[in-house]
Order: sequence, then C-alpha cells, then structure tokens
Amino acid sequence: MIKQVIVGDDKVNKVRIGEGERLCLLAGPCAIESETHAIYMAEQIAEIAEKVGVSLIYKSCYDKDCRSSPDSYHGCGIDSGLEILQKVRDQVGVPVVTDISSAEWVEATASVVDMLQIPAYLCRQTHLLRACAKTKKPLHLKKGQFMNPRNMKNSLAKIYREDNHQVVLCDRGTFFGYEDLVNDMRSLMIMREFGIPVSYDATHSIQQPTGSGSVSQGLREFIPGLVRAACGVGVDAIFMEVHDNPSRALSDPATQLDIRFLESILRQAVDITRIVRETVVANPTEGLS
Repeated sequence: MIKQVIVGDDKVNKVRIGEGERLCLLAGPCAIESETHAIYMAEQIAEIAEKVGVSLIYKSCYDKDCRSSPDSYHGCGIDSGLEILQKVRDQVGVPVVTDISSAEWVEATASVVDMLQIPAYLCRQTHLLRACAKTKKPLHLKKGQFMNPRNMKNSLAKIYREDNHQVVLCDRGTFFGYEDLVNDMRSLMIMREFGIPVSYDATHSIQQPTGSGSVSQGLREFIPGLVRAACGVGVDAIFMEVHDNPSRALSDPATQLDIRFLESILRQAVDITRIVRETVVANPTEGLS
C-alpha cells in the first residue's frame, strides 16, 4: 500500500498524491518571470488540469541555483518570488511548490509554499534534507542523475529521522555520457517499492546538460512518449515545466513544454494510468525460485 501525501490546506484545492488518487500534475514555468506571467500561467494550467481531471500543484522557482553560466537568469529572488507564489496561491487557489537549494531559505519558503522541492543535484545534502524535513511540509525529492534508485533510501532515512514521512520521490533521468540523459523506467518501479508515491519529471529528462557549452539543450519531441512510458509503469504524479512561449523563456527554454500541447499529453497520461490501475498483471517471476 502506497502512503498518501497530502499537499495544501483548506485555503486551496488540497491535493492527495498516492494509490487510488487522481493523477497529480506538478507544472509551471521553470523560473518565476513576473507576477503577471505567473498568475496567467497558473490560471491556464489550472483550467487544463480541471478539464482533464488531474490534480494540480503549481511549480516555479525564485532562484535557479544550478544554472550552468553565471550570466544565465537565476530568478527574481526569494523576497519577490515568495510574494508572487503567495499571490498565485491566493488568486488561483492551487497549492504551490518551489525549489530549495539552501538551508537558509527553508524557513521563509515553508511559510508560503505547500511543498518543498529538493533538486536532483542536492538529493544527498544532509543539512538541506534535514532542514526541509523539520518544516513538516511535504517534500518532492528528485533522484540525482548520478544515483542508483535503491540508494535513495539513504536520503529518505535522513528525512524520516526528522519524523516527516510526507515525501514524493521523483525520477528525472540518469547521466548517459557527458551531455545526455536516459530514463530507466525501472527506477520508478523500484522507488515505488519503498511504499511512497513517485513522480516522473518529463521535461528535465529530455535535457542535454550544458549541451551548447554554457546553456542546456533539450529534445522536446520525446516528452509525450516518455510520459506515456512512465504512466505505463505506474506513477502517481507527472512533473513538467510548462511555458506559453518556451523559446523566449528566461530559464531552460529548450526543455519547457509549450502549453499548447499540455492537454493532449495529459489526456493520454490519464487514460494510461486508468488502464494500468484497472489491470492486474501477474508477476512473471512467480514460481521460478
């Protein structure tokens, strides 16, 4: 039985992630670009999510601390960013999640957002994991591109030690050489065996880290197929960075999904999820030992 993670409170559309619950979507622009843009995107994504029948947690970051180049857009900053996320929460009525890259940001961020996201590069950082866990907020923990999925139990142990069991584990691909990522869908199945919900990051998984030397590239054409594959092995949530004009996005323009394609991809995801949950598949290893 998969533990259920509850995100949000009575002031927003509370989201339940886990076995038997609706597929959840974590989505929004990579970085917060402006208040107007954030609220517009949240409204548009919320409308699509409602139409398709998925739960929504709006995602966008105030500080992209892992940018390749010092000249890249790193975000609007914590003060402005949290004000904007609070307005999204109040005006659109959806829970919000954002990246945490420093333990110093945790207290202020947890006072606004409904869920804290720990970036893949930082999934083993003990001080950060413990600081986030102590807030008792639900955590979206991304598996490092360098990590064996089974070793994510060690990161979970650091969180559980602070008596926080509200965790969703996310896969965003595994390093394949220097400038590419591949997805081993077994990772999602392995991490779900820990008894907690899992999510699949469809847009970072198609990233080609620093593919042009100082800016990451991406292969957006693979997003629909990879979402279908992830839902085929059974996930509880899909993560996608979504933009209304990806080529002009201030952060990760090559990997963000154009919002025009969001509805059709989600409809496929919902259909496949329903089929998987309704179908009992025999264990092919039964009787072999």
